[in-house]
Amino acid sequence: MNYSVRAWVVAMVVCLVASNVLICDVNAAGECGKTPIRSAAASLSPCLSAAGNARAAVPPSCCSKVGSLIKTAPKCLCAVLLSPLAKQAGIKPGIAITIPKRCNIRNRPAGKKCGRYTLP
Repeated sequence: MNYSVRAWVVAMVVCLVASNVLICDVNAAGECGKTPIRSAAASLSPCLSAAGNARAAVPPSCCSKVGSLIKTAPKCLCAVLLSPLAKQAGIKPGIAITIPKRCNIRNRPAGKKCGRYTLP
């Protein structure tokens, strides 16, 4: 194995080990723009209880964050909810996807697909 291939393999292993969820943040634009998906997920931390329990009240801070994310990067919300990081945090996508409706967010992308889920 030549040096450049070895360096690439080492970099990938370090990235995988450091990420804890097998996701490596890069500076390229993805579903969340230039914001790493981990940062986008962390911004939705006020939503954790509501994302795991359909009967839990959705905190206003969660509604604010979700509303903002829907306005700026609607695909990012799906990317976060379907990420391994969300699964690891105990988020249930089928419940989490109902948060925009539970927050009464106007102009939410109702009817849009988010993986195998449809936004209500």
